[in-house]
Amino acid sequence: QVQLLESGGGLVQAGGSLRLSCAASLRTFSNYDMGWYRQAPGKEREFVARIPWTGMTTYYADSVKGRFTIARDSAQNTLYLQMNSLIPEDTAIYYCNAQDVRSLSLRYWGQGTQVTVSS
Repeated sequence: QVQLLESGGGLVQAGGSLRLSCAASLRTFSNYDMGWYRQAPGKEREFVARIPWTGMTTYYADSVKGRFTIARDSAQNTLYLQMNSLIPEDTAIYYCNAQDVRSLSLRYWGQGTQVTVSS
């Protein structure tokens, strides 16, 4: 059974940093594109960042470009999101996502981790 377990969220002041982690119980981590999404209160879940199974490139939402960095460690089956220069608008629940590249119908979500940025 696939499990994605996020950690690293918390309360931080504007301008601060947090590093999110997502431990993935995937048999073959390299079969999955990995990503981060977030959902703020009263808003739809939105894309934050993605790193394909190759790890050779990364994609970011315009709102986080230049401030957030996504990375994956295949040896540890772990996905990371380094968040710098945080602003109150980054406050949301952050979710880890795994997309099986062999079957687009197989997509998994973690339970989320809360990030709160105070002004």
